[in-house]
Amino acid sequence: MCVTLALGGCATAPLEQAGSLRSYDRMSDANGLVTRSKIRVNKKDVLAAKTIRIASTVFPARPGVAFNDKERRLVANAVSRELCLRLSERFRIVTSDDDADLTVQATVTHATPTSETAAGASKALAIAKTVALPGVPVPVPRLPVGLGSLSVEAEARDFAGFQKAAMVWARNANSISNSARVSNEGDAYDLAADFGADFAKLVSTGESPFGGVPALPPMDSIPVRLGGAPKYVACEAFGRFPGLTGLAGQGLGLPPAWTDSGAKESLANTPPPASPPPAPSSEQALTQ
Repeated sequence: MCVTLALGGCATAPLEQAGSLRSYDRMSDANGLVTRSKIRVNKKDVLAAKTIRIASTVFPARPGVAFNDKERRLVANAVSRELCLRLSERFRIVTSDDDADLTVQATVTHATPTSETAAGASKALAIAKTVALPGVPVPVPRLPVGLGSLSVEAEARDFAGFQKAAMVWARNANSISNSARVSNEGDAYDLAADFGADFAKLVSTGESPFGGVPALPPMDSIPVRLGGAPKYVACEAFGRFPGLTGLAGQGLGLPPAWTDSGAKESLANTPPPASPPPAPSSEQALTQ
């Protein structure tokens, strides 16, 4: 019986190892209030890095993951765009034509669709409250059923292909912090930004992104979130944030595809074909 009435739904996002990472050795548990994850990081090396390349996030079709091609592309691009914005705070973002100290690659390993019926009912309840109690600032939580989820794994590798940071991450949408979108990919799309923020913090600080006091976003990121040009031109490959139109659409529960144009038709941030993995060495065993 499902009893999670506030911080989740009945489904649990699987913390999967899908095989996209160079190594899963020596990863340790690092969980947040609503997130499960495993991480590994070489703090000295990530703090020494100055430039970073962000490869387009991969979201392959998998049995049991009920998303079509368009929905998968939108969710994957939301991961890449958030990574680019967040990592811009600490690194210079470069394209595949330039040398980089680190290359980031993320892969969506699992996603549970949002129930459009449940999301629509939640939005109807919120509208009914607005009509019945106009001006009363009482939030209306979503119905704790039909909530989506997202699982992602990602790593940052140096120029020689050695893994310097890695994360396996899973989170369910919840009734409090995730707004209801009447769309199959609604929750996965919103959770994509949460993953991007967590992994970017791991790579930027060399420490777990969970715990401590949340930092306020830098002022120069606000115009970017409102649809302005990103700090680095390489981030244009992932398109611009939907801005005020996107915020309005989210408030109305509209599908993200109605306001988000997605990635540009560009391969600017797609790295060249990967070279064979380097031979194992004692360096790979380094952690913090």
